[in-house]
Amino acid sequence: SGKTTLARLMIGTLRPSAGNVKLDGVEVSEWPSRELGPSVGYLAQDVELMDGTVAENISRYGSHDSNAIIEAAKIASAHEFVLTLPHAYETVIGERGKLLSGGQRQRVALARAIYGNTRVVVLDEPNASLDAAGEADLRRAVEILKQQRRTIIIITHRPGILPVVDKLAVMKGGQVVSYGARDEVLASLNKAAAEARAPQPGATPSSNVTPLETRHATSKV
Repeated sequence: SGKTTLARLMIGTLRPSAGNVKLDGVEVSEWPSRELGPSVGYLAQDVELMDGTVAENISRYGSHDSNAIIEAAKIASAHEFVLTLPHAYETVIGERGKLLSGGQRQRVALARAIYGNTRVVVLDEPNASLDAAGEADLRRAVEILKQQRRTIIIITHRPGILPVVDKLAVMKGGQVVSYGARDEVLASLNKAAAEARAPQPGATPSSNVTPLETRHATSKV
């Protein structure tokens, strides 16, 4: 539905063919990379890590601030498992992080997205492969980032993360079809789904109603 394309537009890796994408009133594409990089964090749907240490991956191979690395790892619920690795934060994790499990790679990538002073954090399907415990950890991380007054944009098709978001945008066919306060948008979606399920006089009941949990949503918190 264009949700990943939207995410890439927001972080400046794609340029729009029409319209504008601005951060603090300035076109994202016009931001110097040395300023945009530390300000915007991104967790891709397909996690990619580098063949380096845990610390290097979290710090994006930039300034190595040990305290900031550990703080980001704690928020992402990665700190405890990192301490169990052979050399903790100095453990080399291999190409694409192959020495880590899928869940561990996800947590390191989340720590990378929130490392340092990122003021805008874009998370593309961060809960797609998480179990209930992992999703609870993700909600806790988002709450912490909100307390730090960061802007978090979450792209998801699973409703488990929605309790911690404030605003909700629903996309269909690459277009935003609904946007507003979370509870108002959800109420509108549920009402529309209920009306679509209701049998019409003389009509054959339809089974093509898309349930809420399969809709793609872009959530801003």
